[in-house]
Amino acid sequence: MKHLNYNHLYYFWMVYKKGSVTKAAETLYLTPQTITGQLKTLEQRLKGSLFKRSGRNLAPTELGELVFRYADKMFSLSYEMLDILNYQKDEQTLFEVGIADALSKALASRVLLSVIPQDASMRLACFESTHEHLVAKLREHKLDMILSDCAGESLKYPEILSKKLGECGVSFFSGKTYSRPFPECLEEDKLLIPGRSTSLGQQLFHWFDEKGLTVDILGEFDDAAMMKAFGYFHQGIFVAPSIYKQDILAHGIQVLGNTDDVKEEYHVMFAERMIQHPGVKRILETDFSELFAGKDIQVSQV
Repeated sequence: MKHLNYNHLYYFWMVYKKGSVTKAAETLYLTPQTITGQLKTLEQRLKGSLFKRSGRNLAPTELGELVFRYADKMFSLSYEMLDILNYQKDEQTLFEVGIADALSKALASRVLLSVIPQDASMRLACFESTHEHLVAKLREHKLDMILSDCAGESLKYPEILSKKLGECGVSFFSGKTYSRPFPECLEEDKLLIPGRSTSLGQQLFHWFDEKGLTVDILGEFDDAAMMKAFGYFHQGIFVAPSIYKQDILAHGIQVLGNTDDVKEEYHVMFAERMIQHPGVKRILETDFSELFAGKDIQVSQV
């Protein structure tokens, strides 16, 4: 055991995490045959099988579970070391942030602007995708932080921490007028709303049921900016955080009503290893209460 090949151990670790030799091979840019051969060599060294067949999938043996627990600690620590070295070695600190596509871009931008120092010592890299995809990238050490509308995954994975930055109610907007008062007027036109996969979308559908509203959905959008663009073309009633009311009214759109029973929440999620990253620290230390109270001048002028 004096000469354990750590490349072989890394390949085993990747197969365990990905669930199959094929997926691990794609991630490592190797052939499945290469991965299989390296696993066999490692099993010979360890004198036991690491995986067993479970239908079409691989399941770890007891030996495999034991080896993985140690390998996971080893490679997680190595990634943590590289993360810390990467953001400390350059004159400009790189801050890689994922932004859930359901979030308002103006508000997300304002949150991120709070971490940028005046001396240009930090460089920001932003990636937009679904909440689920961003969490996967965070767990793979490909992001430093996520801005999202929910933080459920921080309960699933002990290595992920989260903090709620704030929340705000929502308002309904349209370029048309309706005969009935709010919220009954929502039944008089088609709705443009966030997708059911988003926290805001789920809240809205629950709220419609609570109010006994029979609504006609024209479109569901995971991208908040796209939903608002459809609304500006008078394609139906759309919803947006109430703090953007003044900006939307400036486009010749009227507000139909608002509710605090449905709230858009803003959370940051980050790996525990990144808590000392200067960008993460500045966001955690910043008070965003004025921003979520609609008093932030930079956002209200967007």
